[in-house]
Amino acid sequence: MIELKNVTKIYNQNSMALDHINLFIKKGEFVSVVGASGAGKSTLMKLLIAEEKPTEGEVTVDKWRVNDLKGRQLPRFRRNIGVVFQNYRLLPKKTAAENLAFAMEVSGSPRDEIAECVPQMLDIVGLKDKHDRFPVQLSGGEQQRIAIARALIHEPSLLIADEPTGNLDTFATWDIIKLLLKINELGTTVVLASHDREVVNAINKRVVTLEKGLIIRDQEQGKYMI
Repeated sequence: MIELKNVTKIYNQNSMALDHINLFIKKGEFVSVVGASGAGKSTLMKLLIAEEKPTEGEVTVDKWRVNDLKGRQLPRFRRNIGVVFQNYRLLPKKTAAENLAFAMEVSGSPRDEIAECVPQMLDIVGLKDKHDRFPVQLSGGEQQRIAIARALIHEPSLLIADEPTGNLDTFATWDIIKLLLKINELGTTVVLASHDREVVNAINKRVVTLEKGLIIRDQEQGKYMI
């Protein structure tokens, strides 16, 4: 599913975000990427969604070589990847259902498919009864669940979650983590970037630890250790 070979990312001569890292993630895995602020987590996430390209080395995601992607290939590539951010990035003047529908409309999905798929996705994230609510009428946890539903709307093989619980309270955090685990159980590969030790340890799946751009630890069913 994901392979990084000797990947380095340099932003300027004083900033090496990733330093010759190698990483292999199998289809269907749930992997938590952890580390302190500035460790390289966000850069790694950006490489996986082709928002950045490596300075050196090769990045392959679901058989796509990120290094070689051109402008017109990016939409096709990203359609296979769902992305969830710390900030929900919902359209404020559209309802929950309209936010999902819009994500399908811009990719050219037919109306009948949209009408069928949107309620199904809202049901999966437990918000079918709030389809007509605007983001401001939803709690932070509910907004994040809508963002996750939007990320899953094209049935991606990979879900990238970059600090998805960073703005949430404890109750909402566990709601989102349970949802990510459920999505993973249904077959989607999940890569979670997080600084929350308690959450990562409770998930009890593979943990990759970054420090100053290096992978210093890679454990199956590991723990987030300093």
